[in-house]
Amino acid sequence: MNSKEMFASLGSIIASLVFVWTLFFQRYCPYQLRNQIEKYSQRLVTFVYPYVQITFHEFTGERLMRSEVYSTIEYYLSSGAYTQAKRLKADIGKNNQSLVFSMDDHEEVAEEFKGAKLWWASGKNISNSQSLSFQPVNDEKRYYKLTFHERHRELIRYTYLNHVMKEGKATKVKNRLRKLYTNHGSYWNHVAFEHPATFETLALEPEKKEEIIDDLLTFSTNEEFFARIGRAWKRGYLLYGPPGTGKSTMIAAMANLLGYDLYDLELTAVRDNTELRRLLIETSSKSIIVIEDLDCSLDLTGQRRKKEKKEDEEENKDQKQKPGGGEREARSSQVTLSGLLNFIDGLWSACGGERLIVFTTNHIEKLDPALIRKGRMDKHIELSYCSFEAFKVLAKNYLRIESHRLFPRIGELLGDVKITPADVAEHLMPKSSSGDYEVQVKNLIEALETTREEEARKIEALGKPEADRTRTMHES
Repeated sequence: MNSKEMFASLGSIIASLVFVWTLFFQRYCPYQLRNQIEKYSQRLVTFVYPYVQITFHEFTGERLMRSEVYSTIEYYLSSGAYTQAKRLKADIGKNNQSLVFSMDDHEEVAEEFKGAKLWWASGKNISNSQSLSFQPVNDEKRYYKLTFHERHRELIRYTYLNHVMKEGKATKVKNRLRKLYTNHGSYWNHVAFEHPATFETLALEPEKKEEIIDDLLTFSTNEEFFARIGRAWKRGYLLYGPPGTGKSTMIAAMANLLGYDLYDLELTAVRDNTELRRLLIETSSKSIIVIEDLDCSLDLTGQRRKKEKKEDEEENKDQKQKPGGGEREARSSQVTLSGLLNFIDGLWSACGGERLIVFTTNHIEKLDPALIRKGRMDKHIELSYCSFEAFKVLAKNYLRIESHRLFPRIGELLGDVKITPADVAEHLMPKSSSGDYEVQVKNLIEALETTREEEARKIEALGKPEADRTRTMHES
């Protein structure tokens, strides 16, 4: 008997055994005997079946949490599934504008990796158990099954699966609908993040833009570096400058550049340091945690003037005598400077990875030096008044022009006048449907000239009393 006839006979025997098993044993064979037969038959199959299977279930653990591994594999297979599978599932992707495809149940796709042939199959188990519950129970448990020859076992374990996780996570970030979170006490609520700001439209000097972009991209691609030097994969930014200089817009541009979620943390809504830690733990990787107007969020140093403390105590007494006064006092925030420092770079800050912590302030001089030192706020970025280079970006955004005969005059005025990019942008906004940008340019020049005259009068008014006082001293 040659090898072909031998394998054909073996296949017939296996098929006959499966038929007999299905027809007779599962119906009439006792459970204990059936269990033993299944155990030893599996061992027998391993001698003639050279393939290994790995199953990745959708839900794992006692609490049946959705598996992150399953979700990552689903994203990894999305591109291959679209080109090979006959039956697909589709879902909304990034910004509700694109579709993400995945394999339907009981579909299979093949792949080759470094000479190894692989097969991915999707399936689901339907439970027959019945239980009484006030909420509907999902009895369908899906899974992915990876099949490969046992001689590729080490390649799959140490190389291929790492490749799947890396590529799947990258695809997941690319296609996900990014979110903007805000805290209600110790819980996060979110909406879709759809802010259009980019570094290209940001009113900032080109050299400064390039520096910030390089810093952000270097951070996001250096996971191995942070692990090697023993530091948590995070970075702190401090944005400071007068109101209207684009601090919030820059944060949105950062999120859009890196594809991160945003967590807008309102410190005054956090009851104590324990709630602050809970909020930190619940943030995801690839995110930006934002605390705006840090100088007026809380009394982080805990050092209040005696007069203010006395006035607060008197006010609290009055509030307690009024209905609801005690409740308002109970809700006051007890977050301390120490708690915030632990939030930034303590042990708890290492929970998760690839996160930016961004603080904004209008008055950097009011912040505690321990809060803004390097290592906590690694990069300090000053956003000041509008320069001529920043104006040209705004002119390109609002008026769609890159040069104009009146630009030199505007550059001269911007050198003498302190005006924020927000104020400049307001003067460049179209005031009619005619589309004549000449009007906006002239309006801006008029506003700059008026502002310069007002500043000159203020300086003169401040200088006159000083001159009078000096003259009086000389006369006496």
